[in-house]
Amino acid sequence: MANDPGPRGLLLRAVAALFLVFATYNPEGISYFHWAIAPLRTGVQTSGPASLKFLAGLALLAAWVVFLNATRRSIGLGGAMIVLAISGGLVWLLLDLGIVSASSGRGLTHVVLFCTALLLAVGMSWSHLSRRLSGQVDMDQTD
Repeated sequence: MANDPGPRGLLLRAVAALFLVFATYNPEGISYFHWAIAPLRTGVQTSGPASLKFLAGLALLAAWVVFLNATRRSIGLGGAMIVLAISGGLVWLLLDLGIVSASSGRGLTHVVLFCTALLLAVGMSWSHLSRRLSGQVDMDQTD
């Protein structure tokens, strides 16, 4: 990730969050879930050795831990609730404008995944944004 707090760094964090979320699961069927997890439930064989699926799963898990921990530390539960409320408002607006249909499970899934990525991207970028807006630096407490 770029350490640059400018637009490029924020964009890279957002793209990384989108990649993480959509690589883990997406309704198009091209995700870790569809490649490694779903076949375990159905018994259908898929390509790729189990060791590769295991390592890919660990890499995704590590990325989720990094993103979730950074989000928890930077915006906390209150900030996450605000971002989720904004995301809920975005979903409502998309439904009201007819851009997404309430009966479209696939469309709603894409919007929910996008909102999840938005939450992670805000969490990863909040300290940089806050410093730019307020001039104050966030510091982790250490004992």
